Amino acid sequence: MGSRPGPELVELIGEAAFVRLAEAFGGTRLYIPNKLTPDHEIVEAVGKDAAILLVERFAPDQLKVPLAREIRARHYRARGWSNTRIARALGITERGVERLFHRVPDDAKSSPQLDMFR
Repeated sequence: MGSRPGPELVELIGEAAFVRLAEAFGGTRLYIPNKLTPDHEIVEAVGKDAAILLVERFAPDQLKVPLAREIRARHYRARGWSNTRIARALGITERGVERLFHRVPDDAKSSPQLDMFR
């Protein structure tokens, strides 16, 4: 796994499941076993379908789960969350949230996904 696994994981399991993965395990190494039970913490965090994809791609190995603050912030903003609520969810200041949203690359400013930053 590369040093920035976020985009690869989003592509593999989808943004919503990735956000749940980062919320549950962000900043840690997560062991992905060959088999998961329905009550395994990974299944409970991301759901059965996403857990199966993680097993198929990474088992048996460790996965460095990123904190993914920028992706999570955009996800929360798209759900209508305030900067205050986002800051609490990410464990950062409101100013930190503002800085995350100001880091939008110039090429993304002309993207249809810009609405996620408003």
